[in-house]
Amino acid sequence: MTRVTLLCLLSLGALSACTNQATTPQGETADDFRTGILIFGDSGNHPNYPDQDDFEDLFTKEQYLESEWQEWLEDRRPPDEFKARPFMESPVTGGVVPASGMQDVAKAMSDYCNHTAVCDFGILVGDNIYPSGATLGADGVDDAQRFRDMLEIPFGNMVRSPTSYKTYVTLGNHDWETSRAGGFAQIEYLEQEPGFYMDGPYYSVRPAGTNGDVELFIIDTSMLLASVPVREDTLNEDGSEGSLGNIEVPDYHVQPLTGAEKSQPQWLEEALKKSTARWKFVVAHHPIWSSSGSKFEQARVLRELLLPAMCRYADAYIVGHEHTLEIHTDSCAETLGSPTQKPLVEILSGAASKQRPLNTNFMRHQNEKYPEHKSVFAQGMVWGFSYLALEGDKAQLTMMSVPDEGGSDITNVFEYEFSRRSGDNNLKP
Repeated sequence: MTRVTLLCLLSLGALSACTNQATTPQGETADDFRTGILIFGDSGNHPNYPDQDDFEDLFTKEQYLESEWQEWLEDRRPPDEFKARPFMESPVTGGVVPASGMQDVAKAMSDYCNHTAVCDFGILVGDNIYPSGATLGADGVDDAQRFRDMLEIPFGNMVRSPTSYKTYVTLGNHDWETSRAGGFAQIEYLEQEPGFYMDGPYYSVRPAGTNGDVELFIIDTSMLLASVPVREDTLNEDGSEGSLGNIEVPDYHVQPLTGAEKSQPQWLEEALKKSTARWKFVVAHHPIWSSSGSKFEQARVLRELLLPAMCRYADAYIVGHEHTLEIHTDSCAETLGSPTQKPLVEILSGAASKQRPLNTNFMRHQNEKYPEHKSVFAQGMVWGFSYLALEGDKAQLTMMSVPDEGGSDITNVFEYEFSRRSGDNNLKP
């Protein structure tokens, strides 16, 4: 079976036309460039590595369900939409804890890439190691074993073909939680481990096998957010944005120390502007839009810092942090003064091992308050991943889930097509 045939056999259907040539938005014939990208994140929730809270809250099933209900109400979610996250008995503490979908999602992605679609490379969007990243032995666990359990075994050898396949990685806030040294220990491991790719906390790279047509601009938004004031999140009774007036104190250790670390937004703009790649994707951990209602202050800050560059020069922003599957667009009107011809797409794929509910009260308020924003798709309480197929100047994004009951069966939950925007003249300042 040929590479093109594999792309055409996706359960979602092919891109606009599975032919030997792609067509540009202007109707001109383009070359036959194609590539497939696996996107997943927040994958590091392993049952053998419990959080400290799990030792303190040795819940029975009934206590767990009551805790889920109380948290639902505290988060201002509609009571009639309540659903508890899947649970399991911890093999370490014996208490009832949220279940992990890591193994089932990893198996599903491997099956998908080896039997259904061509996956040329992967993108891992952070929070790779729960609960607190590498610890350098502070918790009595060897980090080498931790890296094997959470990175190498589930995700290090997923794809048989092409042999150039690698997963390109960024870190999330949990990866930095123990210490700055712990974060850099994970970076050093990923820089050396076959199957993964990192080049420091932020970097640009043209993935192997894409002929230079795709460039990733990977930034560390945990480091970025630690360098500026971010207010604490709170919601009003109706789910609208509230304000406590307090500055959030990060519970992770990644304050930027060098001039280069402090100037990521400037680096990003220059790197995007100079790039000659056909497709330009900015990859990070934290979203600029999301639907669970607990990250909107971080998102507000990141919109101010990152949208000027992304609105002018990027095709999409790829993130995690929320344990959901979501697609959002930003018209760039608030950032640039008027909307661009094509909106900036945000792909949020953070459901690889944890689940989180949406907050429909908050979503309704967010959609009304921010006219530049559009929520295209959002699904919470799900385990899953995303697949992005590029053909010429067209992209087909598929969001996929695996069942709560276990197993690696895949359900195609949403499809979305968008066009390359980074070459449009109207994006230039």
